[in-house]
Amino acid sequence: MSKPLSIIVAEPDRDRALMIVDSLREAGDNDIRVISEISGLSRQITEIQPDIVIVDITSPTRDMIEELTLATSPLERPVAVFTDRSDDSMTKAAIEAGVSAYVVDDLRPERLRPVIAAAIARFNMFRRMRDELNETKRALEERKTIDRAKGLLMKARGIGEDEAYALLRKTAMNQGKKISDVAQALVTAADLLS
Repeated sequence: MSKPLSIIVAEPDRDRALMIVDSLREAGDNDIRVISEISGLSRQITEIQPDIVIVDITSPTRDMIEELTLATSPLERPVAVFTDRSDDSMTKAAIEAGVSAYVVDDLRPERLRPVIAAAIARFNMFRRMRDELNETKRALEERKTIDRAKGLLMKARGIGEDEAYALLRKTAMNQGKKISDVAQALVTAADLLS
């Protein structure tokens, strides 16, 4: 952890919370806030907007995982859950909820720093993958729109595919727009006229 982080620690037990805070302070000059009530987690996370959320729970339940999911917005920030008990269904529920690290076998101070680093790295990796997937989907939709616009031009003007694409490209250049925007306008106009 090279730069200071804003960290929320969700821990109902005061002594364990202090142990976690002490361990985090040894790892760097971080802004650490402790929340002792899971039920108030959502509002406080929304207000604070931390870089990471650390949850230490002895016996997680489905309701707790659901509350955690709603509260922490795992798609917005890394979440590390520490628990004492292994339960395949809870592990699966946590992973499906987007938890970045689900650690069984208690929270030990010496493990805290590497788990946080791994949770942040895993979160960033998944965010990049999600962004790439969204970009690929967008590019595919643009490609479909361009192909449909080319088809409309080919039919309306009796021209070939290369000529239709060249016409779209020329129009986009003349209007200072992207080819996909010109294609979308043409498709929209054709839908209105049909």
